[in-house]
Amino acid sequence: MSRRQIILDTETTGLYAEGGDRLVEFAGLEMINRQMTNNNLHLYVHPERDMPEEAARVHGLTIEVLEEKNAPPFAEVGRQIADFIRDAELIIHNAKFDVGFLNMEFRRMGLPSIEELGCTITDTLAMAREMFPGQKASLDALCNRLSVDRSKRVLHGALIDCELLGEVYLAMTRQQFDLMGGEEKEEDEEVKPVIIAETKRPAHLKVIKASAEELAAHEQYLDGLGEACLWRKAETTGAEA
Repeated sequence: MSRRQIILDTETTGLYAEGGDRLVEFAGLEMINRQMTNNNLHLYVHPERDMPEEAARVHGLTIEVLEEKNAPPFAEVGRQIADFIRDAELIIHNAKFDVGFLNMEFRRMGLPSIEELGCTITDTLAMAREMFPGQKASLDALCNRLSVDRSKRVLHGALIDCELLGEVYLAMTRQQFDLMGGEEKEEDEEVKPVIIAETKRPAHLKVIKASAEELAAHEQYLDGLGEACLWRKAETTGAEA
């Protein structure tokens, strides 16, 4: 039996779990055998404190909005969240942030930490930095690079970010999954031979490859050009929003 995977994201009042900030939205989408199920959990949470304007500009959740949604305090939903993620593999982008906030909220309630709940963590930010060294690794950048439609993402939101992250994660791991044979392949599937035509390079042509330092400097230079970079645009034709 395959282990449950939970695509997870949170929104908060700020950046510092140990500095008084609180969680205001939780979303978790269950995936089994690389297929999304209908066993999902999405909750708005009242932070029991003010909402800084800069945080509200990011996710659009003011205290008034949360009260209109009848958002409960974390103490009323914390056990539900803990039970939902128990023993699952959590797929999170920048996991240190979300795990830090959830563990802080669990600790306030006297609940076990994520690690004590038997969860393992897969950080797609770390995966992206390893797969695409020297390139941007934000969720937006990965959506562009992997042709994931993010047009509905007007504001940051735990639910929409989970939906996008799920597609990004599947795209990032598809090659590895295919190499392992997948679970849907038929054993009697016809294997077609691959014919590779050998092309010889003229002896007088010498290829000099860029070093890792030169490649990193090149990417940093392209990032500095921003929207004016025609080379970067060409790399992501049809994907840039």
